[in-house]
Amino acid sequence: MPAPRFPLAAVLAGALCAALGSCAPQTTAPGTVQSSTPLTRASFYPQETGLAWAYLPEGEVAGGAPYVVQNLGPTLFGGEAVSATRMTGRGADQTWYRVTDAQGVKLLGIRKPGVTVRLQPAWLEYPAPDAWRAGLTWQGQSQVSLVADDGTVKGSGTLSYSYLVQERRTVSTPGGRFDVWVVTRQISDTVGGLFPATQQLWFTPFVGEVRTPEGLLLTERNFAPRSGGQP
Repeated sequence: MPAPRFPLAAVLAGALCAALGSCAPQTTAPGTVQSSTPLTRASFYPQETGLAWAYLPEGEVAGGAPYVVQNLGPTLFGGEAVSATRMTGRGADQTWYRVTDAQGVKLLGIRKPGVTVRLQPAWLEYPAPDAWRAGLTWQGQSQVSLVADDGTVKGSGTLSYSYLVQERRTVSTPGGRFDVWVVTRQISDTVGGLFPATQQLWFTPFVGEVRTPEGLLLTERNFAPRSGGQP
């Protein structure tokens, strides 16, 4: 599988120019004091700080402004050590707070402008790495709280989820050719339908979501494939 064709920064710059209609010539500005995180090859469930992915809606004409998902790194959520992942683009601004351990990937909460969604117990999004197989299922239930920025609880209820690993197959997206696990996710809740009832996602180890539950297809990422022909 080929490495990314160009950096995500170029995608974002191009998207901004497209939105403005043109890009005027710019003068060279003085350097600024900044920090950066060296990019590494991703783990089975990519969680390293600085990893980033670009996505476009399935079926959309190519060349549009992408959604960008980036791992922000370790932080605290409700007093618990977690890893934060943020999605931006086209007006979207959402951050997920997760813990990854031997049991899999657990979602503790989601942050959107003005509101934080808290899940107790955490929602198991992905199983243990060695558990993957066609026909695998898992399910669970979490209590949901919607908390405003001022601490006011705007709503609460119950969320139930179930997953089915349907198959493993090869797919091609603008981001490359991938060996994916096809997963169907079903969700119901009593807080007004926070999530669509049924969604399909594609997951590739060491790469991440090739198709997100929101129907976005991977177009680019800022880290290279593993050596030896592995994704």
